[in-house]
Amino acid sequence: MSELDETPAESGLLFEPAGTARCAWAGTGEDYVRYHDAEWGRPSADDTRLFEKLCLEGFQSGLSWITILRKRERFRERFEGFEIERVAGFDEARIESLLADPGIVRHRGKIASTINNARRALALREKTGASLASFLWRFEPPPEERPERMTLAWARANPETPASKRLSKALRAEGFSFVGPTTAYAFLQSMGFVNDHMDGCCVRGECEAARKAFVRPV
Repeated sequence: MSELDETPAESGLLFEPAGTARCAWAGTGEDYVRYHDAEWGRPSADDTRLFEKLCLEGFQSGLSWITILRKRERFRERFEGFEIERVAGFDEARIESLLADPGIVRHRGKIASTINNARRALALREKTGASLASFLWRFEPPPEERPERMTLAWARANPETPASKRLSKALRAEGFSFVGPTTAYAFLQSMGFVNDHMDGCCVRGECEAARKAFVRPV
């Protein structure tokens, strides 16, 4: 079967009436499409952005990303922009306040994990004398671990990867929580450590160009 003969389900692509193709998981909802086109798969060296995404991927565990995305602004309000130093100072009273807020995911373990991870991030920066971004970008996978083509079949067969397992193990060794290999891979995908937009997706080329131009933190 040729690529042209593939159905959207087989290719992992969803086609607009005008012919534009994007990853099928983005659907047609405006918020999800905007996230797919403008954010997902674009690299960053900003500690706050990386920390936020790592935490939100933990909150997603057992849920869909669209649930988290639609609560993200409230998460940002309640977690003070995910500024690591601020979140690290949250106490039990703050946890109780967060548990009472229906605008976020009210899960004590995940809330406590976010606070713990902020403290671990501060400790890691002190220990290494470098940024959180510098630590995380060490786990960008080498080319030989990546597929020649990003297909739906490959994506389905690889909910976690050697790189995500290495990242998960390293974060856990530093005391981070809710950072299993599947969560770690979702993080790597979303923050541009890999380009997992399907072949044929309208923004795959943009993300690849962004990755090539990106200066890795050291």
